[in-house]
Amino acid sequence: MKKIKVNEVYLGRILAVGSTESGSFVAYRVSSRSFPNRIAKTFYDRVSIVPTEGNEKDVFKNPYIAYNSIKIVKNVAVVSNGSHTDVIADKIASGMNIRDSIALSLLSMDYEKDDFNTPRIAGATISGDDSYIGIVTRDDLIVEKVKKGKCAYISTYEQTRPETVDFRATNANEAAQFIMDQGKFEEFINPVTSAAAFGLDKWEISSI
Repeated sequence: MKKIKVNEVYLGRILAVGSTESGSFVAYRVSSRSFPNRIAKTFYDRVSIVPTEGNEKDVFKNPYIAYNSIKIVKNVAVVSNGSHTDVIADKIASGMNIRDSIALSLLSMDYEKDDFNTPRIAGATISGDDSYIGIVTRDDLIVEKVKKGKCAYISTYEQTRPETVDFRATNANEAAQFIMDQGKFEEFINPVTSAAAFGLDKWEISSI
């Protein structure tokens, strides 16, 4: 029998950034009611969200369901809920600072033009240093710094402003599992898949 949690909330796509005593991280979770047939595929420098086998045609129903959710560039891990992952990473690779890379990418790409005006969310973490987290909605653009030793999360629905969170992980697999169904994130329903990058001097990537 399914365990009923108190105060269950649907947040849609969720990301978290920050650092713990063990290292820096970015983490991402897909929660979905409309397109649950998706997985996170891990490569050496990125994680891609794609439809499961047999459901590839879903991208014709909604172009926003497949994208790179995490990408490593230099000593920075970038995370987002859409194609702006690559745009942010390209700006960082060209020498732009992280804050401006996130802000300009969110501003230029704007919120998703779907039935829900879904916000674009994004974050980036410098290995061993500060992080940034941001969102663009139909009405607002926010980019905030997350200081070293702190963690924050944001989502496409309900939690549309950065919120400090207790995040416990010592490696990429633990970070992906934590955002999937542990701690604060256990309260949020309809989890589908998750991924994370974690490290100090070198990033490791994992997905669930």
